[in-house]
Amino acid sequence: MGDVVGEPGRKALARRLKGLQEELAVDFTVVNGENAAGGRGISGKQCIELLKAGATVITTGDHVWDQKDLPGYIDTEPRLLRPCNYPQGTPGSGSVVLDTPKGPVAVLNVRGLTYLNPPLDNPFVRAAEEVEKLRAQTPVIFVDFHAETTSEKIALGRYLDGKVSAVVGTHTHVQTADEQIFPGGTAFLCDAGMCGAADSVLGRTVESILRRFLTGMPTTLPVARGDVVLCGAVVDIDPSSGRALEIRRVRETVPAE
Repeated sequence: MGDVVGEPGRKALARRLKGLQEELAVDFTVVNGENAAGGRGISGKQCIELLKAGATVITTGDHVWDQKDLPGYIDTEPRLLRPCNYPQGTPGSGSVVLDTPKGPVAVLNVRGLTYLNPPLDNPFVRAAEEVEKLRAQTPVIFVDFHAETTSEKIALGRYLDGKVSAVVGTHTHVQTADEQIFPGGTAFLCDAGMCGAADSVLGRTVESILRRFLTGMPTTLPVARGDVVLCGAVVDIDPSSGRALEIRRVRETVPAE
């Protein structure tokens, strides 16, 4: 599931995620939670909330440290990841391997460099290093590449083709329609989209975003309310080889309570 934006996104997932898992026969769910806390970052409380809603692993991105309790919390919850290309010694981990009834599944969280701050280690080099370690434990590897540009996302997908099961992008909050399986057997989607208010600009109120663009002045950007669109992707994977068999987009509107 794509970036969860604030309370509306969290509550919609709590209401609908387990139903989607049952209807789509989902065994393992990765949720990007980096905007779960009021639209910026994620706290320990919101991590627990998303896990209870049905997330197996929670990934993050450039807002990972925006909530002050997160650095002290992340080492206590291995299912909450931060990008693997942060420097050595940063709290938390960029990957995890979890046992499931169908075999071990690895999740790798990577952050892009283009237009994002602070500068991090090269995502291509670090991802390749992590993938080599993960492949010693399982061929089933899901990569959340949190990046701004489509070119960087496609390039990493191509670079990891045949080495991981899927590369799905997050960060832009806009679901793309380029789902495909690369020649080496890696499923790819530029961006999973968001879990946030449908009547919004990337999950924020329309008026506040327009004010920012029209005036150029610093503006608060409240999280929008109302009906929520849940966006993501489902990847079918051969557990013995790790090759993707199919990838399809998910998009559903959850009416406001």
